[in-house]
Amino acid sequence: MKSNTQLLAQVTEFIGYEADLLDHKGYQEWLTLWEEKGLYIVPTDLHETDYLGTLNLALDDAAMRRMRVARLENGESVSADSVGYTVRMMSRVRVLEATPELVTVRCAMTLNELRHGKLVTYPGNVEYQLVPAEDGFTIQQKVVKLLHAEGFLRTVSFIF
Repeated sequence: MKSNTQLLAQVTEFIGYEADLLDHKGYQEWLTLWEEKGLYIVPTDLHETDYLGTLNLALDDAAMRRMRVARLENGESVSADSVGYTVRMMSRVRVLEATPELVTVRCAMTLNELRHGKLVTYPGNVEYQLVPAEDGFTIQQKVVKLLHAEGFLRTVSFIF
């Protein structure tokens, strides 16, 4: 296995930047990271790959991402009223495939949420399709595969 360490470092920096924006509620800047036709997906089935043809916890295009952010920023959602704090740990970043047009990446994520004095952890794998850009990358697709997506998930008032 030979790794392109420069590409890996760039991808890792981008993923860390995205996580930092989300943890610090930089939602408007987060929206600028996306391709207009990009998809944010949180499937209910870890093994599913037909995201458009099955039930998902989230399947957001650009309009839905903007609406999700608006609800979080403006308190238009009951769950947004009690938004707590999150800390994401992104690790095990691996470039699966890289062309000049698209970089496919997988990493591990542990998202910790503190709300109403309770700490809840959401472990999962995240798969990115990143489009190389002059100043880094843009997100074409982000799939968050939560380990317990098939079980009980309490009200989620953040973006994974």
